[in-house]
Amino acid sequence: MSLFLDVALGKDTARAPVWIMRQAGRYLPEYRAIKERYGFFEMCRNPEAVTEVTLQPVRRFDLDAAILFSDIMVPLAAMGVDIDFAPGPVIAHPIRSAADVARLRVPDQEEIAPFVAAAIPMVREAAHVPLIGFAGAPLTLAAYLVESGGSGDGFPALRSWLHQQPTAAHALLGKLTEVTIRYLRMQVSAGANAIQLFDSWAGVHPSALYARFGRPYAARVLAGLGDLSVPRIYFGTNTHHLLEQLATLPAEVIGVDWRAPLSAVRPALPARTLQGNLDPTVLTADPDLITELAHDVLRHGIGGPHIFNLGHGIRPDVPPDHVSHLIEAVRSFDRRQAATHRETR
Repeated sequence: MSLFLDVALGKDTARAPVWIMRQAGRYLPEYRAIKERYGFFEMCRNPEAVTEVTLQPVRRFDLDAAILFSDIMVPLAAMGVDIDFAPGPVIAHPIRSAADVARLRVPDQEEIAPFVAAAIPMVREAAHVPLIGFAGAPLTLAAYLVESGGSGDGFPALRSWLHQQPTAAHALLGKLTEVTIRYLRMQVSAGANAIQLFDSWAGVHPSALYARFGRPYAARVLAGLGDLSVPRIYFGTNTHHLLEQLATLPAEVIGVDWRAPLSAVRPALPARTLQGNLDPTVLTADPDLITELAHDVLRHGIGGPHIFNLGHGIRPDVPPDHVSHLIEAVRSFDRRQAATHRETR
């Protein structure tokens, strides 16, 4: 067992394991060199490229886990969705009606991203740390499908659609849920040691809307992996108003964004490992400030199991040397000594 897996399964350890969301990607010069040769979506569908990019940060940094290089939109192609990236996801034919939903396929497990199934054993053979597989949560995938891509103002077309066509919305979310379960089970069968479900846009929804269209489908995905004996991580952004609902999800780990200290979140999520939650912009700051604020996150993480991470994905303008500095700051922090010091003050 690794430190990362121990903590993900609930062990409260002296050192917090560390990995970084989007650690395989855009801030590394070696990644940018490969992207110039392939292009983003082609790279996601090439097992050798996926393997190489996944391994790049693990070779460079003293990380406790690797995360598969891919994109949450990848499994949707097997459903018949026409996707491009320019640079973010663009859906050629957005989902706006029950007929659009009916046209979507629910492919068999082996049809969903076979290149991912091919890459995972290659990564596992070369990596010395556990591999995290991942997928997008149904409500977040629906956000892109309905909006025809990203949104800078809270996905208003999706929220309107949920109100106007709830029957079609539930049908879409049901299909996305089944595909996501099959996709993630494939990843575990291929060798992934843990799974993260990204619900990136859960927080744009009021709690009542999330209760109808978000939590039930995320819970079904996570429950659909329950027999596989791998830790399940759920991560959403801006979800402080949803903590009561997140506490009911069948996940061993809850990821927390940078907006609230872990000490404020932990009481609402008992018996869970917390993951996070340094503000990603801190990594552009002076190294001394990186250490100070990383240690602040670690102190707030005391009181239960904690996996150190950012509160969202790493930014492309982060110098790799700053990542090395962050990891050393985390690895040198003794949580038990800090807890003792806090108790004796």
